Amino acid sequence: MPEGDTVYATAQRLASALGGAVLRRAELRHPRLATADLTGRVFEGARPVGKHLFLRFGGDISLHCHLGMDGSWRIHTRRPPISHRTRAVLATSDKYALGNLLLEMALVRTPEEHRLVDHLGPDLLDPDWSDEHHARAVRGLTADPERELGDALLDQRLMAGVGNVFKVEMCFLLGVSPWVPVSAVDPDRTVDLARRLLLRNALRPVRNTTGDPRRGRETWVYGRQREGCLRCGGRVRKADQGPRARERITYYCPHCQPGPAPQG
Repeated sequence: MPEGDTVYATAQRLASALGGAVLRRAELRHPRLATADLTGRVFEGARPVGKHLFLRFGGDISLHCHLGMDGSWRIHTRRPPISHRTRAVLATSDKYALGNLLLEMALVRTPEEHRLVDHLGPDLLDPDWSDEHHARAVRGLTADPERELGDALLDQRLMAGVGNVFKVEMCFLLGVSPWVPVSAVDPDRTVDLARRLLLRNALRPVRNTTGDPRRGRETWVYGRQREGCLRCGGRVRKADQGPRARERITYYCPHCQPGPAPQG
């Protein structure tokens, strides 16, 4: 599931594989972009912003994309098969990059990238992260102290990069139910934890929130409704959380995470 760490790693892979090379082929398989031609432009780099990704080309042109729930970019050294899932093909003399199931795509002038991400909170993986970034995230998180914590953590307008896996694991590490109000946790600790988890996973091949490298022990409660809580061994429950039509499956351990929770 793409979250801020996935987008960050994707940007690094694309920059490493294509950076500085001339595009010999560039297909954007989107109705609004089908006639756009990037062939002959230099791939200049990739910039992640939360869950958003900007691919930069010569001439101050950027391709904005969002991976959504299932999107990905994959690098190939041989010409790969193109399927109905493929939304973008970028090829140099020796590399192919395929963007599959991309949720959003748009071409913008590079100096105007900010227009598409100005609504976001501070990017937790911003290399220039500062005390002011931290303070902004805290202000955003505490603006509605009665809001459910799990719902607030997913709000990219407050801080950008946390997805459902990190939301679930953060609530566990904070020792509270995802349904407690934001006021139930220390906001400074919460922001620090979010950034620390994303930084730790930014270039990991397998996401891990526990520090235990053994297979099957990568998360405390996320996806562990069969195995049980990694800490206490108790039953892990799951329930939907979030606004109607945008609910997300949320895992929690009632023993380790006291507080309100859905009935049933």
